[in-house]
Amino acid sequence: MTKGTSSIKEVVAAWQNIQQFLRSGDQGKLVPVVIPKDNRGFSGYGLLAFALYLIFAGIFTANIFGVLFIIVGLGLGTIAAGLLYNSIVVKIEQGTTGILSRYGKVVGTLPPGRRFLFKPWEKVEFVVDTSTEIPYTAPVQASPTQENVPLKSIEFFLKFRIVDPLKFVRHIGASNFDIVLSSAVQDAIRQRSRLVQTEKAYDLRGSDVGDTQKLLNRQLERYGVRIVGANIPDVQLPDQYQQNLATRERVAKELGAYEKEWELIKKQRTDTILLEIERAKKIRDAKMIEVKEAINKAREDVAQMLQERETEAEKIRLEIEAKGQATLKSAENEARALNRLGQSYKDNWAVLQYELALHRLQVAERLASEAPRPVLVHSDGNGEQSALSTLMLAQLLPQMMGQRPAMAPQQTLPPTISPAARQTAADRDLLDDINDIAEEAVRGKVRSSKRRNG
Repeated sequence: MTKGTSSIKEVVAAWQNIQQFLRSGDQGKLVPVVIPKDNRGFSGYGLLAFALYLIFAGIFTANIFGVLFIIVGLGLGTIAAGLLYNSIVVKIEQGTTGILSRYGKVVGTLPPGRRFLFKPWEKVEFVVDTSTEIPYTAPVQASPTQENVPLKSIEFFLKFRIVDPLKFVRHIGASNFDIVLSSAVQDAIRQRSRLVQTEKAYDLRGSDVGDTQKLLNRQLERYGVRIVGANIPDVQLPDQYQQNLATRERVAKELGAYEKEWELIKKQRTDTILLEIERAKKIRDAKMIEVKEAINKAREDVAQMLQERETEAEKIRLEIEAKGQATLKSAENEARALNRLGQSYKDNWAVLQYELALHRLQVAERLASEAPRPVLVHSDGNGEQSALSTLMLAQLLPQMMGQRPAMAPQQTLPPTISPAARQTAADRDLLDDINDIAEEAVRGKVRSSKRRNG
């Protein structure tokens, strides 16, 4: 066996050693399956039958030998019961599964726990570890790359678990599974290395092998085994290629050193530039603070000026309101005064109307007293005047004719107006003048009142 290669086998062990082999293996080999030693048989049943025979014989024998038979039968029965208990009780450890057979044919599985097999033709053929993820290492020798350069070794590590113990023990078994698994790993790794260039062979270390794991699972699924994890921990190149690679690594190291030195210089320059940037930021922040202070001061000044303007505007508004209130009050007082004056004018107008009416009555009375009295001469109904009317007309006619001044013949004189008629006309003119004066006075007062209100 190549150094570092895992090997899988199955062992035969007593029930008390099964757990040790499953967990620790045997001489560095992996043991996922143990065949338990079965000491079951019909001896316990025969001994139990002989013990029962002695007991019944002692019961039917009425002497000292009968008691002795009973005592011996009970002892042998106890021994037979212990042998039967040890032969029918099977203890399956936690994390394992028992494979049950009947007449040598595998018929099912037994889960972990204490199980009783009363039938002597039933037995546990295998105990399979179904919970442990078993590690397996398979170095692949002379695996060619894309340029057909054989790699010295590719170490492939995987972990598998038996998920179907019936398939495993029926189809392959532990020893045959070791051969099948090693071959499958060899093929999968060679297929993978064919896709890699030689100079990039070290990239296989720690690379993602999920595709390889899926390929192996498809191949091992028929055996009830599942690969739960896989990786490539190490890759070894050919000796000559390793020397070339060492040279390349030395050059790469020198290049890395130069790169580190350049990184250091670049870092120093970067730090210097960052310090200058920080200094510029501090100066900018100081100027920003000054600008903010100036802005705040300007805002305070503007706010104070606005407050003063608002106070002044409020003062002007109050003064205008006070002046308006005073003007309104004065206008209201003047309106009340005009109202009272108009009322007094109205009262005076009534008095004036009364005096005018009284004057009219006096004038009418004077006119009536001084007006000439008419003389009515009545005649008969047939148009003839009476003697009395004729006499009176003869007396008055000369008086009336004598009051008229002499006029030239054939000249039309204007009608003569008596002094009473003149007096009446003068009174009428006076009355009209008085009315005009009163109306003009009322109109003047009304216009004056409108100007004041306006």
